[in-house]
Amino acid sequence: MVQKTREPAPPAKSDAPVEPKRRGRPRAYEPEIALGKALELFRKGGFAATSLDDLSAATGMNRPSLYGAFGDKRELYIKSYQRYRDDARARMIDIFREELPIRNRLERIYAVALGIYLAGESPRGCFTVMTAASEAVADPQIRGMVLEGFSELDKAFANCFRLAKEKGELPASSDPNVLAQLASATIHTIAIRARAGVPRKELEAIVNGAIDVMIGGAR
Repeated sequence: MVQKTREPAPPAKSDAPVEPKRRGRPRAYEPEIALGKALELFRKGGFAATSLDDLSAATGMNRPSLYGAFGDKRELYIKSYQRYRDDARARMIDIFREELPIRNRLERIYAVALGIYLAGESPRGCFTVMTAASEAVADPQIRGMVLEGFSELDKAFANCFRLAKEKGELPASSDPNVLAQLASATIHTIAIRARAGVPRKELEAIVNGAIDVMIGGAR
């Protein structure tokens, strides 16, 4: 007589809730760190010369992850530029607000600027001057950001010169707005020269000469 094989009993049902399966891979990166890596690439090579493959390699994120986190290449560029502006503003804002003699204030502002432009293995200059200004020609949003940055810097410098004039540190005939434009222009020229490899001592000499012109040799 052949015995029938018993089928295994079905597993007992559990009342415990079943955790739903997660789709996709969890994020294994820090968005702020990834954005910083992208910023450095764009600042070094500009928008056109920086490929998605370059960005993927630098951030450790594949293309779908980049798109999911930051949008397309243009959006990532804009976010990188905004990050650069925010970082630069944070490093300078206290100097613009502190009560300092005008010469000391200007010296500290330009020292911070040179620190930004010359940091890293090779001088990178200023994101605004070296790459964003070029993209501003064809992109209205980037152009608006560049012009906003210029205006913000001019106003900050103008306020410094206005306070110095009120304190008698500048001649009564001085125009804070004109001096502010000269101060901003000095920022831009040292950024370009830093990127071109001009030594720091030469850049500091340019800064000192410009300060002498702007404040009329006042001490």
